Amino acid sequence: MREFSQVKRIVVKLGTNTLTKEGQLDKAFIRVICRQISELMKAGKQIVMVSSGAIGMGAAELELTERPREMKMRQACAAIGQPLLMTQYRSAFQRLNITVGQVLLTAEVLDHRKTYLNLRHAVETLLKLGVVPILNENDSVSTDEIKSAFGDNDRLSALVASKIDADLLIILSDIDALYDRNPKHFPDAKPIGTVFDVTDDVMQTAGGKGSRYSTGGMKTKLEAARIAAHAGCHMVLANGRTRNVMNRILSGEAIGTLFMPKRRLSNRARWILNSTPAGTITIDPGASIAIHHHKSLLPSGVTRVEGNFEAGAVVLINDVAKAVTSLGSSQLQALMGRHSREIKRLCGPDQRDVVAIPDDIILMDT
Repeated sequence: MREFSQVKRIVVKLGTNTLTKEGQLDKAFIRVICRQISELMKAGKQIVMVSSGAIGMGAAELELTERPREMKMRQACAAIGQPLLMTQYRSAFQRLNITVGQVLLTAEVLDHRKTYLNLRHAVETLLKLGVVPILNENDSVSTDEIKSAFGDNDRLSALVASKIDADLLIILSDIDALYDRNPKHFPDAKPIGTVFDVTDDVMQTAGGKGSRYSTGGMKTKLEAARIAAHAGCHMVLANGRTRNVMNRILSGEAIGTLFMPKRRLSNRARWILNSTPAGTITIDPGASIAIHHHKSLLPSGVTRVEGNFEAGAVVLINDVAKAVTSLGSSQLQALMGRHSREIKRLCGPDQRDVVAIPDDIILMDT
């Protein structure tokens, strides 16, 4: 089950609590991690890193006693901390004759097909050059208000793994594994070695968020596991301070918790599934049955349209599917409930006569 000898591309996510010691960035630990990554690269593996810590480093530089909550202060801390963090990675990898490249992301980059493909090509080029791409959220400009924020780097790492066709996602945290109960409250809690499906019952085992400078918690890691599973990507959650942790994981040692893939979707299907919807379409029971049987969505089955979006946008359908719509919101509002032949009459002869074709409709529960 833990057979990773054929793994080629790996995303490694490092959490804030793993990178720090007594509130300060642990430079010695960063050198240890970089050395492990160097060994994996020598073995023919391609490594992409997703690193937390920028806001925490900025907060420490400003001598703040706790993680800033106000958006402007968080953005300021990220601006201060990001170059400090990259300087440490560059210094550590430079000793190993490895070049690093920084890639800062907002959710908008992954939600738009063109910019997502540009990102994918950039990462592919860096990997071919033997460079280690280090990705992070662009916290200085990402905000929840404009829906450009990922929310946490656990989710970001899983999205990146999905987008670049990674074989394995390793989340290194200060948590040893997923437990059947919260080990902080229950001394007899037992670690779970393998999770085949992140069900609602599994989600119930998650505790709260991290502390001080971190934002993650077990819940965000389980959400990441769900994203990775739909990409056909294995995920291992382990304690980053475990000796030689990455090489031991790759050798098949039972460290941490292994989350198994659920299904293997095409690259385009994964992009649709993981994109933030630009709007919502409500459909009637008949249309719902049709899309569950891999049929096109027709305007006659649409009962409500919410949001403003253009043709080609990803939309949510009845909270059960996501789809690329061939019609914009204003067109849909004019056509909902009507026969398909009305589409060409109202929108022109070149317009596709369906709202979405089967290949552009991805069910979220399969």
